Amino acid sequence: MIIAVAINPRASFGGAQRTGDTVVAYFRAAGARVIVLRKASYERLAAAVGKVLASGCDALVVVGGDGMVHLGINALAESGAPYGTVPLGIVPSGTGNDMARALGLPLNDTAAACDRIWSAMEAGGRLIDAGRVTGNGTSRWFAGVVSAGFDAAVNERANSWRWPRGRSRYNLAMLRELATFKAIDYTVTADGETWRQGAMLISVANGQSIGGGMKVTPDAVLDDGFLDLFIVKPLSRLRFLAVFPKVFSGRHTGHQAVHIRQVRRVELSAGGVVAYADGERVGPLPLTVEVVPAAIRVLAAP
Repeated sequence: MIIAVAINPRASFGGAQRTGDTVVAYFRAAGARVIVLRKASYERLAAAVGKVLASGCDALVVVGGDGMVHLGINALAESGAPYGTVPLGIVPSGTGNDMARALGLPLNDTAAACDRIWSAMEAGGRLIDAGRVTGNGTSRWFAGVVSAGFDAAVNERANSWRWPRGRSRYNLAMLRELATFKAIDYTVTADGETWRQGAMLISVANGQSIGGGMKVTPDAVLDDGFLDLFIVKPLSRLRFLAVFPKVFSGRHTGHQAVHIRQVRRVELSAGGVVAYADGERVGPLPLTVEVVPAAIRVLAAP
């Protein structure tokens, strides 16, 4: 068995390097041939992963956070093989790890995560949906959430900081962004229905959370053939701050400003809005987001 292990040196501020060594040692001890992929940049690592997939391997394991999951899913989707042929394993060691949470993978326990991957390889893993984003002359895939509004602006700010680590960095960036943020005027087309929408943010979710456990769409299901369109209508700063703490438990969904609906395809347009997918910068609106059912096989329990 050939396992490609892609390690992000930047995940958790370099901690993924040590985690990566543990992962490589685990799979070699289990009897697999391991191809270790370490590169100084995300772009070079993505290119290296693509080459290994083209030459052939039995599984791709990514060591890092949601950005590495994003890299893996895009590499698998673009490899030319039928979707789901090469499975994706995830050893979470990033800042947010929201996709690992959605899949019920062990956090902060590298050995347990490797055990889960090895067991899933024997069982065949599970197929999940993926999202596809098109616009700006490109096409990108995502596993978790596309953010296009306040949450994307927070990502933009948080990603420029090296400190603090973890969820607190996202929370602090949110407070800084809130000081000047204003509601956005969107044009939304969801499954053929078009309307104008003033909103603090609009996200399109396959997974449940962003920012290290903020359950924006707590009822989202990874393999139901739908995406969840999440809209927060215009709110004052004080009202927004009152709603925000409820996001961590998923209790915000009953608020009158929050709207969630299942969709298969969404077109979003607004001036001056940059979208993020799985925490990675995609580019400015307009963009089209659609679900591709059963697109990716992941090494996780059903």
